[in-house]
Amino acid sequence: MRKKLIATALTIVLILPTMLFPLSGCSSTPVMAETLDLMAGINPRNISIELDITQGSEAAIDFAVRLFQYSLSPEESSLISPLSVLCALAMTANGADGNTKAQMEEALGFSVAELNGYLYLYIKSLAENNGCEFHLANSIWFRDVDWLKVEEDFLQLNADYYGAEIYKAPFNDDTLKSINQWVSDNTRGMIDSILDRIDPNDIMHLINALAFEAEWQTVYTESQIRDGIFTSKSGDKRDVKMMYSEESVYLDDGSATGFIKYYTGGRYAFAALLPNEGISIDDYISTLTGPGLADTLRNAQSTKISVAIPRFEGEYKIEMSDILKNMGIIDAFSDYLADFTKLSSASIGNIYIDGVLHKTFISVDEKGTKAGAGGGVLVTVVSPMRYVYLNRPFVYILLDCDTNLPFFIGTVLDL
Repeated sequence: MRKKLIATALTIVLILPTMLFPLSGCSSTPVMAETLDLMAGINPRNISIELDITQGSEAAIDFAVRLFQYSLSPEESSLISPLSVLCALAMTANGADGNTKAQMEEALGFSVAELNGYLYLYIKSLAENNGCEFHLANSIWFRDVDWLKVEEDFLQLNADYYGAEIYKAPFNDDTLKSINQWVSDNTRGMIDSILDRIDPNDIMHLINALAFEAEWQTVYTESQIRDGIFTSKSGDKRDVKMMYSEESVYLDDGSATGFIKYYTGGRYAFAALLPNEGISIDDYISTLTGPGLADTLRNAQSTKISVAIPRFEGEYKIEMSDILKNMGIIDAFSDYLADFTKLSSASIGNIYIDGVLHKTFISVDEKGTKAGAGGGVLVTVVSPMRYVYLNRPFVYILLDCDTNLPFFIGTVLDL
């Protein structure tokens, strides 16, 4: 039986200013067939953490909503993985100090130590068999040159808490292929590459990859799939295949109504929120808050609800540097203000973040889901049955029901 898929990949690029980089040394770097795997020298240690994973959920949900709001495209459907972004930024934050570290902690909503502990417990919980495949992987790739000495404590922390695979590499065409192959392998081929090139100034890539595959708890039958119309944000009508079912968890935050539909095992679910008639998708999203979303999920009602989800798939790509600056991470992107002295103590210039690349992919059909579904409409009737038909722009979430963490969150504006 075919499963539905969702995947994401993100890389953070650290560089040195062009004028300080020894370009003459790059051309003489020998081509290597393979990267050098340093995991033999940096082995993850056993970590003991006295922390209830739910203690960090409120901050994680708040970060997810804020990142989602900053990442939206006004013209096309969007999809991001806050969990993927959080992992990559957390690994990078382990190398930050001073004001750079303080800004990252403020924007992320955690201290670095708290974030390490929270994500360690969360990643560890993914190993449990919940009837779904949830694969999350992290890696660190840095340039193999004599003048770059990456701090062992930085590498050890990221191996301990994130299981990060660590590679020293020449950063040539072979490295480019190796990084893209790593991303493809860890997203089950759903994202075949994350980089188009490696810039001569790049010294490190911190990469997260996430793949989610799950079937619906109750798979749709042929009789539940019918022709329908989806009205895009621009008002255009699209012929789509709608999947109809009766669900039992209803959401209502006063400005939107929606539902939760579970995947096999019950830990993960697809949640959709359809703005009420007269409220635009943009206006609705602008009012979302982390505490508000958490309350909506906590106060879900147990009642019968008729729902319709369009069958769709899509992909999304975004560069997040400006987004993260707007969220308060300023110094990390500055070639003279960035403080990553805990990452490297021996460089020929100041290390800073040059780019944060994020790609996602989603597929939703009658067998299961990879990411959320299409647009919908609420029809109010005097009946014991409520209706939420996703036939116009809406917000959707891939939800961890144990913590209410949105590990994917997106919009459908058109199909």
